[in-house]
Amino acid sequence: MSLFVLYMELLKIGLFSIGGGPATLPFFFDLAARYDWLSPEKLGNFLAISQSSPGAMGVNMAAQAGFAAAGIPGAFIAPLGLVGIPIVVIILVARMLDHFKENRTVGAVFSGLRPAAAGLIGAAGLGVWKLSLYDGTAPVWYNALRPREALLFAVLFALIWKFKKHPIVYIAAAGITGIVFKF
Repeated sequence: MSLFVLYMELLKIGLFSIGGGPATLPFFFDLAARYDWLSPEKLGNFLAISQSSPGAMGVNMAAQAGFAAAGIPGAFIAPLGLVGIPIVVIILVARMLDHFKENRTVGAVFSGLRPAAAGLIGAAGLGVWKLSLYDGTAPVWYNALRPREALLFAVLFALIWKFKKHPIVYIAAAGITGIVFKF
């Protein structure tokens, strides 16, 4: 893949993924469907690495996808494509927001963007669920849920909900569980 095409693909993702890093996931799923250098399985691995490493999730995933597509140059070009336009837009909006914060049209735009962001993040959540807990090769629909992964998900969800410890505790617990039980 050419670096220009890679840059343009990530530029489109950055331009339209309203809602931050999780909102980029539906766009990455689309990339996986259109290009052979990115598969849903790779995307799931990229997501796990991005979530457990420092930095913004979308930027981390862009760097990994860029590396998969075009090596080290791609690992630099893809994040630049992802954040280039949004940085300019954020600067412009931040500078102009004070002048227009009472404007009804601006308020209506933000009211429309909030549900769009929620929709993108919800779609990303369902995509991650499918990657992590769903087995599309199961012979019958009621065997499609991966039981070990679903149990780990339920336990971690309950622990996070109840105890609210630092996320690294749960990431480490999930990694150790995966090693011990050979997920």
